Amino acid sequence: MEYVVEMLNIRKEFPGIVANDNITLQLKKGEIHALLGENGAGKSTLMSILFGMYQPDRGVIKVNGIETKISNPNVANKLGIGMVHQHFKLVSNFTVTENIVLGAEPHQLYKLELSEASKKIQELSNQYGLNVDPYAKIENISVGMQQRVEILKMLYRAADVLILDEPTAVLTPQEIEDLGKILKNLIAEGKSIIIITHKLKEIKAMADRCTVIRRGKTIGTVNVAETSTSKMAEMMVGREVNFQVEKEEAKVGEVVLTLNNVTVNKDKDVIGLNNVSLEVKRGEILGIAGVDGNGQSELVQSITGLAKVESGSIIYEGEDITNLPVKKRIEKGIAHIPEDRHKHGLILDYTVEENMIVEVYDKAPYSKRGILNFSAMRKHAENIIKNFDVRSGQGPISVTRSMSGGNQQKAIIGREIEMDPTLLIAVQPTRGLDVGSIEYIHKRLVEQRDKGKAVLLVSLELDEILNVSDRIAVVNNGNLIGIVNAKETDENEIGLMMAGVNKGEDE
Repeated sequence: MEYVVEMLNIRKEFPGIVANDNITLQLKKGEIHALLGENGAGKSTLMSILFGMYQPDRGVIKVNGIETKISNPNVANKLGIGMVHQHFKLVSNFTVTENIVLGAEPHQLYKLELSEASKKIQELSNQYGLNVDPYAKIENISVGMQQRVEILKMLYRAADVLILDEPTAVLTPQEIEDLGKILKNLIAEGKSIIIITHKLKEIKAMADRCTVIRRGKTIGTVNVAETSTSKMAEMMVGREVNFQVEKEEAKVGEVVLTLNNVTVNKDKDVIGLNNVSLEVKRGEILGIAGVDGNGQSELVQSITGLAKVESGSIIYEGEDITNLPVKKRIEKGIAHIPEDRHKHGLILDYTVEENMIVEVYDKAPYSKRGILNFSAMRKHAENIIKNFDVRSGQGPISVTRSMSGGNQQKAIIGREIEMDPTLLIAVQPTRGLDVGSIEYIHKRLVEQRDKGKAVLLVSLELDEILNVSDRIAVVNNGNLIGIVNAKETDENEIGLMMAGVNKGEDE
């Protein structure tokens, strides 16, 4: 009995789009199997079918050799299939234990019995090297820990097949390494794992075999050890991909943005950004590097007007904008690709064409005397969809919520760049994008730079920062550790600075 799960010739259609077109995936017992594909290739749809969240229109699913119909996630759980979703499904003010037993609560005569459960969770945590505290509240633990809670949730329900959707999207490099170890522990205990991803480096590090899908079709399954990353990239995108960012020497102009000793609070009395001064000039890309949560958000929010500056000042094109309202800043040419595309990037129940004018709906040509001009809106949206390859079932009238995360991201980037800003702030612009889209977005950032715009790039991907930036500023714990030229530094030096070691200091 070689395969624990077989999905044979699966087809699934949604309005205007065939998400899965005759896809086959076979998972061997005791392997880590990567499911690789571009944004919107149909990876999450396929796994949602295996987890019982959707029903296939055609095709067969076999679990341990037996053909079966998985009508909902409870059936999947009973069959030993568990899933960790890209956006975690946790209740933030519950404890770890409460979250894990949710829906399978142990009780005696209707009284909740959590002590046994906590004990079992502690044992599982030790067995798999997860280091999770059963009594901690979700809101007090890191994103990486929350993911481990999701993994424990599956183990508590005795899952043998674990599906992880984009597991590394929200993790720091260190946490990614730890996750790799955890997955190897799980395999050693006889589990089988499918990871959905488009990060080739991680497939190389973690997976045994890899199935590639493109635009809803199976391209093939390969042995990871014998296949180069560029070969996998080509299977995924359908053409050769250039991993190096091609750019001329920067032609730096005058200063567009100056921060003078800016301090911003995280909470009422916790400092998020501490006395930071820096400049961004025309014709350069200034990268901000750091481990997540070290002041990047506060820095960006102070410039975009989303956070209050406690002390210090922000000068933009010679004018003090420290207390200027958000809308005024947008009108002055400050564009913002936000870190959280759902919270700050889009109104998910609006269509694409509505989302593309949320910042300029009151300006010509999109409205006149308070009446919206729908044909101008549609033309604008169609232009962005075409230029930025935004894929959605129904074009400009697609509801944004229905699109894949990567395509939502491309729509936001298109909207901000099409505004022709003077200062473009790009926060995690390629998070959740595949190699083909990343290559394209990097080109567009460099193009903005070459048009004499100022670009501020905030990213947790060290490769991206080193590859795209001209200068790199490193933050640690709310402090600016130092600024270096991208050409004169390397991953090692930036890594040390990210850990708080000043340039030129000995450890």
